[in-house]
Amino acid sequence: MEIKEFQEKLEKLKITAYLICNSDDHISEYIPDYFKEISFLTGYTGEGTLLITQNDAYIWVDGRYFIQADIELKGKPIKVMKMGEPNVPTLINYMHSILNEESVLAFNSKMVSTSLAKDIKANVSYNRIENLDLVSEFWQDRPSLPYSTLYILEQFYSGKSYQAKLLDVITSINKYNADYLIIPELTSQSWLFNLRANDIKRTPVFLAYTVITPKTTTLYIDERKIDQTVSKYLDENEIQVKPYDEIYQLFQKQQGKTIMIDLDHTNYELYKSIEVGNNIIDTTDPITLLKSIKNASEIKNTRKAQIKDCVTLTKFMYNLKNNFKANKEMTEVSVAEDLYQMRSQNKGFIDLSFDTISAWNGNAAMAHYSPTKENCAKIEGSGLLLVDSGAHYLEGTTDITRTFALGKISEEMKKSFTLVLKAHINLAKLRFMKGCRGINLDVIARAPIWQEKMDYNHGTGHGIGYLLSVHEGPNCFRWRHTKKETEMTELQPGMITSDEPGLYFENKYGIRIESDILVVEDETNEYGTFYKFENLTYVPIDLDAINPKLLNKEEKKWLNDYHKKCYEVLSPKLTEKQKEWLKEYTKEI
Repeated sequence: MEIKEFQEKLEKLKITAYLICNSDDHISEYIPDYFKEISFLTGYTGEGTLLITQNDAYIWVDGRYFIQADIELKGKPIKVMKMGEPNVPTLINYMHSILNEESVLAFNSKMVSTSLAKDIKANVSYNRIENLDLVSEFWQDRPSLPYSTLYILEQFYSGKSYQAKLLDVITSINKYNADYLIIPELTSQSWLFNLRANDIKRTPVFLAYTVITPKTTTLYIDERKIDQTVSKYLDENEIQVKPYDEIYQLFQKQQGKTIMIDLDHTNYELYKSIEVGNNIIDTTDPITLLKSIKNASEIKNTRKAQIKDCVTLTKFMYNLKNNFKANKEMTEVSVAEDLYQMRSQNKGFIDLSFDTISAWNGNAAMAHYSPTKENCAKIEGSGLLLVDSGAHYLEGTTDITRTFALGKISEEMKKSFTLVLKAHINLAKLRFMKGCRGINLDVIARAPIWQEKMDYNHGTGHGIGYLLSVHEGPNCFRWRHTKKETEMTELQPGMITSDEPGLYFENKYGIRIESDILVVEDETNEYGTFYKFENLTYVPIDLDAINPKLLNKEEKKWLNDYHKKCYEVLSPKLTEKQKEWLKEYTKEI
């Protein structure tokens, strides 16, 4: 549709500005198609926040989406606001500059976080705010809400029963002397109950709310998603079930309660239903930290999942290199489909953990580029193919990026690739003291790239869930502070985080190298306790793309040791031809 039609409706309703977030009722990162209002209105498929006035439209995007937004919104009456760039105001600052005491601001309260709504109320002038679902009036063929059946993740995989997890959660409730803990965040609920589903593409969760008191647990969900097996499981664990939308009536007749809730993951409509007469404790959901520290079973299983995935990716690399040499016709989509078919043959495979990023040359400059059959590049000539992909297995979740050199690449490309490799190695080989946070380590990873006066507009790493979201906090590697400063969470043994520096050059190429690393205890001495990382991912780093002269002795040793380990792990599961090829691609430099 045309934005102009929407603006005419705003004028008719005397609404000054309408705000749309890339969100669902649970303020999730990945959302069902039903909630993709920005994509419907604009055609832009990345993440962002859209503000439409009667005459103008603006979308705020972070560095991962600068290039994508420019391309997808080219020629449209929507200004791209690139967050963090000089002279680009924040959403709140811009709203403050254009709204006044006579303005009417509208948004769908179920799709805006309470944190954002409170920020607006505290810093922006307006006459009134209206809760209005205006997009549905235009979206006639809107997809239906997601519907999938729940299934139980057995304790062999989860490593801990629901009852044991609940005790840890109740300890947190008691710490705050709270009457209720409300959990809107979907992955937290799936983790707690040891239940999974498919309500969100590539994220095996279900739409629900959970309310916990020191004595009861209630799950608010569409009961049609619960089959007989899961119903029996819920009954055995004394988990009450109520209709999904009844959460909004829970506190209509209750006041004077102390309620723990994470307002970053709470929609504003839910907040309004519980705030009156109650004491709200805005705190990060305690499950966030609990699930980030993987237990012994989860770690053991994840190692198995990684080996399956690494073997598959190595076979994919073998096929890719040989097919290119044989001049076989390939596109970004065809190689992604080939990789999916290979993964799907693995025992325990559930789904991809996100849509595969298969990006050839200039397309790889978009950090979150996703090709389609209608719009993808043919892999021809020479250059770099960036493949960022992952999978969900019963044994865990993977997220791996390798950038492959095909044909003869330039020395500039080799230098850039080697700089990214140096950054990757800096983090992977690091020994650090107990108490360090991601914000401490990120600058160490970026040092080789900063030394060349370059940078990349995304974090160096994010936490990875266990058959949950591929992006999981609070552990991460970021040097910039965020609002809740999750990067200030201490890194602890059991946390799995990605190591993924990159470099991106618009219309030319992009490079990223990503492996998954586990925090483990190293040594305790008179200076304190030291941690290090165990590498979980063993896929060759393309020797064809490296300039060895730019690596120092220590970096060469790391790479040679890494490739030696790759051969040890992978070769027993390969054919003789594949082994011979792998020996060449893991040779010492």
